[in-house]
Amino acid sequence: MNLTEHCISSETLAQGSLLTVKQDVVRLANGNVSQREYVLHPGAVVIVPILSNGNVVLERQFRYPLHQVFIELPAGKIDPDEDVLKTGQRELLEETGYAARNWVKLGVQHPCIGYSNEVIHIYLATSLATGEHQRDEDEMLEVFDMKLEQCLEMIHNGEITDSKTIVALFLADKYLQKNGK
Repeated sequence: MNLTEHCISSETLAQGSLLTVKQDVVRLANGNVSQREYVLHPGAVVIVPILSNGNVVLERQFRYPLHQVFIELPAGKIDPDEDVLKTGQRELLEETGYAARNWVKLGVQHPCIGYSNEVIHIYLATSLATGEHQRDEDEMLEVFDMKLEQCLEMIHNGEITDSKTIVALFLADKYLQKNGK
């Protein structure tokens, strides 16, 4: 069955420095016409940094849209024409001060398929070396670490609710169990 929708016309509703909101008129697979509103996002990378003691490096960060502090993994948006691994390496250093010698791509996530084209690339980072963070002036966060088992328990208890963090921690746990690390 062909489910593809085809764009008839497209309009930009809003343009910000990070996001663009579009409204398209589309022809559905059955021939009917409908409307779609969606957000264009540059994409992002989330990193699961594992310390030599096995702990995961995490962050506490205030997120304005929900007006609360969340526990998250280090992550950030992909700059124009930037390789996704380079984004992960840059963001890990900028936010936490850590650099990793070993990187494994665990997968990708499409967090908002109903209203955004955002893609999040997921990496595991090991063999960490400590350095100085290089956060932006408007980036306020607390870096801490804890055991992976505690992280998974916090997901089940509803203390970690950020979707990119949840998916990345589950993928990392599966990878580490399979590879005996």
